[in-house]
Amino acid sequence: MTTFSLKGKRVWVAGHRGMVGSGIVRRLATEDCEIITASRTELDLTRQAEVEAWMAAKKPEVVFIAAARVGGILANDTRPVDFLTDNLAIQNNIIATAHKVDVQKLMFLGSSCIYPRLAPQPMPENMLLTGPLEPTNQWYAIAKISGIMQCQAYRRQFGRDYISAMPTNLYGTGDNFDLQSSHVLPALIVKAHLAKLAGDKSMTLWGSGKPLREFLYVDDLADACVFLMKTYSGEEHVNVGFGSDVTIRELAETVAEVVGFKGTLTYDSTKPDGMPKKLLDSSKLNAMGWKPATGLKEGIAKAYDWYRKNAATAPTGN
Repeated sequence: MTTFSLKGKRVWVAGHRGMVGSGIVRRLATEDCEIITASRTELDLTRQAEVEAWMAAKKPEVVFIAAARVGGILANDTRPVDFLTDNLAIQNNIIATAHKVDVQKLMFLGSSCIYPRLAPQPMPENMLLTGPLEPTNQWYAIAKISGIMQCQAYRRQFGRDYISAMPTNLYGTGDNFDLQSSHVLPALIVKAHLAKLAGDKSMTLWGSGKPLREFLYVDDLADACVFLMKTYSGEEHVNVGFGSDVTIRELAETVAEVVGFKGTLTYDSTKPDGMPKKLLDSSKLNAMGWKPATGLKEGIAKAYDWYRKNAATAPTGN
């Protein structure tokens, strides 16, 4: 196992305002390193000249790429150009410039949507590029696959220590709680909270409740990212998952319990379910000695607490 020290290094977290980036910043606070960030007004990551000038001036030695254009199925399906070209531009600008300014180590963060729609479950790393993608988010997936390949290319051609990690579905502090664009877990928290406040007797959810999904608390992902940055140096990307999944029905029941919604849960089976199962095979990472620390119920309680303190008064898109 390789060891890469962060001690005294200038570490840039690209995308530090997002859920993942802010999690990495929190985790790095316990390391003896200098954290560098740039706001969107300070730096447009889709503009190569800006990225080159900023990185040349700031001279980061370590880079985490957590910056990306993200969204749910509706956003991906209706704005394919944004999800393909913006993400390609962001990662290309950062990775190419990292080589120019001699960044010592870089981590590119992708998504579990890179795998084929019909990949075996759980999905191991070697399933990449073995079949067609899920059509509703293929534009985002193609961009993320390109990022993995770009890190591999710089590793092969220039010997750069650039690595990639692929997280499962994430949730927690700093999540998006807008019902029009959020993912399933924060959406359930908002719906249960609003139903509780309204005194509703029941809450209707999309689909059958049968699909299985895996969820990882964002601070656990951040810990895994720092762990990999210190200990991993390989061409193949590494899956970062919780290790087990739950049905959407079980998830909704847990959210209702945490939020304190006492009504019944009903399911609108005329609405789509999506993929029946989506679980990462994280055995490669587990074998290195890393495992998640936050259970689902504990993580949901933390996410709900953050929502009540930070986002409950914001528009929910309902």
